[in-house]
Amino acid sequence: MPNWLKDAVFYEIYPQTFKDTNNDGIGDINGIIEKLDYVKSLGCNAIWINPCYDSPFKDAGYDVRDYKKVAPRYGTNEDLYRLFGEAHNRGIHVLLDLVPGHTSEEHAWFLESKKAERNEYSDRYVWTNAAFQGIGGHPYIGGEAERDGCYMLNFFKCQPALNYGFLNRTEDWQKAPDDPECIATREAMKDVMRFWLDHGCDGFRVDMADSLVKEDDENKSATGSIWKNIREMLDKDYPEAALVSEWSNPHQALKSGFHADFYLDHHGNGYNTLIRDNETPGGDHSFLKKDGDGDIFRFLDDYLPKYDGTKDYGYISFITCNHDTPRPRRTLSYHELKIAFAMFLTLPGVPFIYYGDEIGMRYLDIPTKEGGFARTGSRTPMQWDDSKNHGFSDCNPDTLYLPQDPAEDAPTVAAQEKDPDSLLNEVKALVTLRHKYPDLQADGSFEVLFAEKNSFPFIYRRGMLMVAINPSEKEASVSLIDNDHYEDLAKVSDEYHYDNSDIVHCIGKCDVTQTKITLGPQSFAVIKLD
Repeated sequence: MPNWLKDAVFYEIYPQTFKDTNNDGIGDINGIIEKLDYVKSLGCNAIWINPCYDSPFKDAGYDVRDYKKVAPRYGTNEDLYRLFGEAHNRGIHVLLDLVPGHTSEEHAWFLESKKAERNEYSDRYVWTNAAFQGIGGHPYIGGEAERDGCYMLNFFKCQPALNYGFLNRTEDWQKAPDDPECIATREAMKDVMRFWLDHGCDGFRVDMADSLVKEDDENKSATGSIWKNIREMLDKDYPEAALVSEWSNPHQALKSGFHADFYLDHHGNGYNTLIRDNETPGGDHSFLKKDGDGDIFRFLDDYLPKYDGTKDYGYISFITCNHDTPRPRRTLSYHELKIAFAMFLTLPGVPFIYYGDEIGMRYLDIPTKEGGFARTGSRTPMQWDDSKNHGFSDCNPDTLYLPQDPAEDAPTVAAQEKDPDSLLNEVKALVTLRHKYPDLQADGSFEVLFAEKNSFPFIYRRGMLMVAINPSEKEASVSLIDNDHYEDLAKVSDEYHYDNSDIVHCIGKCDVTQTKITLGPQSFAVIKLD
């Protein structure tokens, strides 16, 4: 396990829309370098950059045309190497986005694989034996190659699936995961990883990490074997390199070799019930909304088994949002966002902040761009200040990669830096708190002390710190004694001494005595146990 992950707070950068330095309306690597001091000022000591490789950009870069070449619109390989060095000089680690399940249809491997004559890439992708032989249960394309066969897709039409084999085979064209051609695919991906690690990259966030072996079993054991093999390479040759999966199943991902796994926003799961539960009947029941229904168990019943079952293998990563989900400002107010950040940054695991969430950038209802569709509204250019194009670019506004928030009160970094009560300054304070107290970091212990349906506050313990959250619009209090159903909470009162002087961080109104915790509406407190 890379030791640096314990205290890591990541900042996700969508390169298209972070900072443009050559005035073409699209963000670039030099723009990321220019803003590294800002990332450091947040307290973030690691960044994840979405795909910046050469691509036709039919899926915003997740259709890779050349894994070892930076897309010219972002700069050059040398620019990226310089970014690694500049980040390291500031104590910032850098993850690149690895897309192992598919390439662009324009990738050199696929252009060779399409040919009728056999070659070393013929089996690099999944092909049937005839142009009129489809692929049951999977999307596929036929009639677009001189080769007599149909090829499988892994996502959009432009993304042919790389061949890692089929665990349960029903057709003669399906290869076993240990077939030499499937092993060659795995080794080719390891070669890509080595290339970037040797140039200074600190690891990878892995796109669709569970999508490699087709017709895998319910435990994804064959796909897991591939990642275990890759983890062996990292442990041997790059022991400080990190692997973070887009899997959202820590029981599978962490036990397959990943160091951390994203807790993604899947409808009805625990994460979804915290801030995005707005698709259920009767309104928005998100726990962190002031008028939500307050049922923390809808989160805990999903999260606790995942945490308890995997905490010895790696970390669960909470996200504020990412490039695939609506921004949290879509459903939460600024103050509700403060409480959400407070919870995410005091839970175990490795947290990820999506660029712009720290100032409450809005989700915009705009047309699709580069395969974004509904996701496009979360990918708009960063709002740095009130200058032209909010400081993102000096280009003509009509040439911006995507439009920006047109509202007069569009949030900006510059404005919020000047406001001591801003969301941005609250996020900075919370990240500072996390770095200060190891108990709040990724591997610190976690114990629920008080949780009741439709009741507040929610209280948990991180080592020698007690965290209390009241997201509701009403004052809430809890007795720390005579609490028969919460023996651990009563034990804290028996074994430790604390009062208001032991509150190390507070949002809203917080009052703590030896026997009672009272939080005002939409409040949060971290209490040091003495």
